[in-house]
Amino acid sequence: MRVVQYDRFGPPEVLRVNEVPAPRPGPGEVLVEVHAASVDAGEIAFRSGRMRRISRAPFPRGTGGDFAGRVSATGPGVRAWQAGDAVWGLMPHFAFGSLADYVSVPQERLARAPKNLSLVEAAALPVSGTTALTALTDKAHLAPGERLLIRGATGGVGSVAVQLAKALGARVTALASARNLGWVTALGADEALDYRTARPSDLGRFDVIVDVVGTDLGSYRARLSRRGRMVALAFDTDRMLTSILGSGLRAAVSPRRFKLFSNNPSADRIGELTRLTEAGSIRPVIDSIFPMSGIAEAHGRLEAGGVRGKYVIDMEREHA
Repeated sequence: MRVVQYDRFGPPEVLRVNEVPAPRPGPGEVLVEVHAASVDAGEIAFRSGRMRRISRAPFPRGTGGDFAGRVSATGPGVRAWQAGDAVWGLMPHFAFGSLADYVSVPQERLARAPKNLSLVEAAALPVSGTTALTALTDKAHLAPGERLLIRGATGGVGSVAVQLAKALGARVTALASARNLGWVTALGADEALDYRTARPSDLGRFDVIVDVVGTDLGSYRARLSRRGRMVALAFDTDRMLTSILGSGLRAAVSPRRFKLFSNNPSADRIGELTRLTEAGSIRPVIDSIFPMSGIAEAHGRLEAGGVRGKYVIDMEREHA
């Protein structure tokens, strides 16, 4: 089968499509034929080597954290899934590798794919959707009527957070580039401001801030209301280790006001995302769709910035 791998740290060009044997599902595992998978910004830090002090996985390494496809086979002890079922899900925590023709994952990492989406559309949501859902509900405990600021509102997580926050009844202010202000308003933001010209001191106070940028956190944290909460979902890529340690210290010293987590959703959380998507509270936002052979281009464009939603890899596009 085909799989995207890299055998050294470096720019997007280190990514290759290789041929490897297809996996076999073990006890409690499900073999999924992947129809599509998304490209996540967090993977760039691993591929480039910025996370080399944290991740010790051997080379060659895979990439891709979520997927949508159909069940191909099941291992011993699996009763919930049958061959042909349409599913979506995530790889085990920090075990990248969904950009492949087949993946074998624990059954707890799967849920039924939304019936109102194609599998290519669905692939844009598992990582970004469960991250936004956990951030707004479990961590921020966002309540109707609260004022929410989203930094990085046009990316994969940010674009879902805007939609979900409106469904939860919040008043949403989104920071985005000037060209995306109308676009992010159409997603549901009550107010959209150019992040290049809107200084933190000019923004007023917020009950919740969701940060998907990772820089200048102190200035934005100062905009919290007395009972405000900040959820940090990104690190400063130019100072990765320092940023991780600094955010961890903030979360330890002030756990009520500063929230930090690594997304590792349960089967129930993935199923909740299915229900919200079928109810229309969340829809996928796809910037561009690439074939598997276009993975280096997708990574390069993601690094360059300006993405609206997600880049998706369509496994079948190679044969079109």
